[in-house]
This record gives sequence, structure tokens and C-alpha cells, in this order.
Amino acid sequence: MSAPAPSPLAIVDAEPLPRQDEVLTEAALAFVAELHRRFAPRRAELLARRGERRAEIARTSTLDFLPDTAQVREGDWKVAPAPAALNDRRVEITGPTDRKMTINALNSGAKVWLADFEDASAPTWENVVLGQLNLIDAYERRIDFTDPRTGKAYALKPADQLATVVMRPRGWHLEERHLRFEGGPASGSLVDFGLYFFHNAQRLIDLGKGPYFYLPKTESHLEARLWNDIFVFAQDYVGIPQGTVRATVLIETITAAYEMEEILFELKDHAAGLNAGRWDYLFSIVKNFRDGGEKFVLPDRNAVTMTAPFMRAYTELLVRTCHKRGAHAIGGMAAFIPSRKDAEINKVAFEKVKADKDREANDGFDGSWVAHPDLVPIAMASFDAVLGEKPNQKDRLREDVCVAPGELIAIDSLDAKPTYDGLRNAVQVGTRYIEAWLRGLGAVGIFGLMEDAATAEISRSQIWQWINAGVVFENGQTATAELTRKIAAEELDAIRAEIGEEAFAAGKWQQAHDLLLQVSLDADYADFLTLPAYDQLTG
Repeated sequence: MSAPAPSPLAIVDAEPLPRQDEVLTEAALAFVAELHRRFAPRRAELLARRGERRAEIARTSTLDFLPDTAQVREGDWKVAPAPAALNDRRVEITGPTDRKMTINALNSGAKVWLADFEDASAPTWENVVLGQLNLIDAYERRIDFTDPRTGKAYALKPADQLATVVMRPRGWHLEERHLRFEGGPASGSLVDFGLYFFHNAQRLIDLGKGPYFYLPKTESHLEARLWNDIFVFAQDYVGIPQGTVRATVLIETITAAYEMEEILFELKDHAAGLNAGRWDYLFSIVKNFRDGGEKFVLPDRNAVTMTAPFMRAYTELLVRTCHKRGAHAIGGMAAFIPSRKDAEINKVAFEKVKADKDREANDGFDGSWVAHPDLVPIAMASFDAVLGEKPNQKDRLREDVCVAPGELIAIDSLDAKPTYDGLRNAVQVGTRYIEAWLRGLGAVGIFGLMEDAATAEISRSQIWQWINAGVVFENGQTATAELTRKIAAEELDAIRAEIGEEAFAAGKWQQAHDLLLQVSLDADYADFLTLPAYDQLTG
């Protein structure tokens, strides 16, 4: 038998960071290099397959459950039982892994913290490496933070009061240019997963937990199979039992919605559940059905609530699928940021959050997401009312749910149209988010909501779709490139007037304006905004 091929040499191409040697150890980089050698070729094949499937959707304007995997959907199987630390997930808080957020999220009272290296984190090398360091420090209980502006000190609560961490690496499409193997950049997914797993798998086991992950942007069960093979290899590599890793998959692409059972099956020994998102899911619908004509044109993003018929079909199918297979069903995000100045705004928003979480709990979800610690008690009350002392409601099988393939893409079942104000809002929010992202911020408060990269994706996708569909707004104006440029210029002037010339010049506003127009107006629709944006990200 021939000897295994040597792993490629890892080359770090970045300015040194404080304490980076604690993360970028020789042993950790050797592990990431081995992940790259074994799994990067299959990653490339699966990314190519995405393009082939998208071309098929463009040709047919439809999707269906896969005929080749009917035996999986009809089979009698279940995922592995949840570990104790992941059995009660009634409220999960999300956010990036900067030092202050790490402490606040762990202390928030939520059952789970989604520690995010993906959409809530702009992938500067500093965010990538120091985010890893912050998690190591948290597990070692040597993390603290003093706000230089206010002088307020932050420290961890006792261990039994801390949220369980579920870490989200970057999606398969993203690369990490600061870490290279044999001349090519590493996969962002493998870097984030590899460094975290290598340093923390045993630490987490010693704490009575384990290496738990959220898997983003999954488009097929074959991509889930790749993750499963990575988990099997990684557990053997560091010598921990198979099944220690647990993964929750975000069903945030329209193609994955047709493969939920297959995705759970591929990850069976490592599956912890599925999550229902909104902005990325809508972005995926636009991306895949952008050639499909008027019946696939989405209205303003805020008009597409989780009660829209095609969104109800998606969420109810997700709950039924998860509970049929013994997995957790986790609901969507409450993105509201409480105002410290306006109690009336808070009252109205809190009522909306409560209604949303009440609906999810009553639909059978086992938990849900919030973006701010002040929303934890509201979401907790909604799930407490339904769950009581039970950790979850996986016994609610929702056998009343029966979703036909066409219901998931019945966009025209929604009685709402694009509006001129919707176009302006998409330009406003897209510009403001991209500007912050280019400065290294991935979670950004805009107009009272916590926004991440999915917000910018749906915003620019709707602009692109409305222009290409020739949408006529209620004021008689037609969505055109010229109208979008006019609104974008007005928005840039408004921001300059709002923040002042000095702050405007110090930001990346013109760059953000130009990039938004590029990905909104180019004839060739960019698969992901973050790909051209990463080329402009400094650091």
C-alpha cells in the first residue's frame, strides 16, 4: 500500500496579529492543510454542480423533490439523539465573535449562541483569527473586555449560566486569501471549521459540551455529505468519538428546501436539526428563478413575512421533516434592536416579536433566533408557554402538513407588489450595509434592525429583479438602471448631509455606492455579493 500523500504547506500571507501564534500553531495549520488536501477537490466539484443546477432551473422554471432519493424520504430512520447541551434550544442569540459580543452573547440568557464567522462577520484576517482566539479565551475563562468609550467592564457569568456555542463557518463559495496552499487560497469553510475544531473539540468535551456547528448556504444533500465526511475524518484525526460533532443546517436556499430529508440523512450521526431563515432564502429564490418571469417577482422584502403562503409551506415542511426524523426545528430571526430613546417604538416592535415567536412555538418549532439580548426574555416566554418544562416538542409530528412541490415556489400566491419606496429602501439599506462591511463590520444596526450580509443580498437581488422584469411602481415609474442610479446618488447626498463631510470622507461610502450599483445593475448576476466585495475588503 502506498504512503498517504503529504499535506500541502500552509502559507500565511498577512500582517502579524497579536497572539496569532496561539491560533495559527504548526499543528493546527497542518490539520487545515490536510482538510484542504482531502476535501478541496470535492468542494470545487460541488460548486460547479451548483451552476449546472441553476442552468437547469433557468431552462425549466421549476423544482421538484428528487426522484432518485425517494427511498430516503420513504425510509424509517432517525438522526442520532441530541446531546444534553443541545436538547433545549428554545432561544438562540446570533452575532459575531468580537470580544464584547462573545461575553454578552454567552451571558445573554439564551440557550445557544450562534458564534458567527459567516454573514454577521466581515472576513478580515483580524476577524477570522482573533474571533477564534476569543472563543478559546472564553472556554478557558480568561476573557474580559472594558469598553474604551464608556469604561464599562464585561466578564463571564458562572459556567452553568452560559449559552452553548454553535459555531457557523463561512459558506462553501468563500475563500480565505490570507492562507494559501500550493499557490491557491484555502476554503473559508475549512479554515474556520478546522481552526475551531482543532483547538476546541477536546476543550468542549471537557466542559460537558462538544464541537457544534451551523452549516450555511447548503444547496444540496451532496454538500451535506461532504460535511459529514469532514466530520468523520476530523474526529478520527484528533481522537474523539464519532458522533461528537453535531451540525444544524440552515435551510436558506430554495434547492435545499426540496432536500431537507436527504440533508438530515447524510448527516444522520451528526445532525442536530434544521433552521428556517428568511433573507437568504428569498435571495436564493430570486437568484434561481430570475429568468422565470412575472410570477417569480418578489414584492418589497418587508412585505414577505413568514405568513406568506409559500413561506408557510417552507416552515411547516421543515418542522414536519425535523420531527419525523427526531431533529430540532429552529425558527427564524427577530432582528429588532431596542431603542434606548423611544419606548413607543419598543412597545410596537416587542409586540411584533412576540407574535412572531408565538406563531413559531405554536407551529411546532423547538426554538428560534434573536439578534439582541433584550429580545431573549420575549422569545423565551413564547416558547416557555408551549414547552413548559419539556426541552423541545419533537413529539409534535405535524402529520397534518402536506406540501406539494409547487407550493414552495408559489411566489404569486402573495398579494403584494414591489413599490417605489421598496426600491429606495433597498438602495438605502444596501449602501449602508456594504459600507460597514467594507470597514470590517458584518452585523450592522440600520433603521432599528440588526442586518447582516443576507440583507444586502436580498436588497441588491430585488433591485436587479425589478429592473430586469420591467416592474412598474404604484407611482407610474418603471424600475430602471437610470432610476436606481438617481436614487443611489440622492442617498449618498443624504448620508453626507446626515453624518457630515469629515465622517463621510473617513468612510467607504462612494465605494459602497459603486459596488451596490455594480451587483444590482450588471447584466450578469453575481452569484454572491460577498465575492466582489471581498476583493475590496482591506485587512
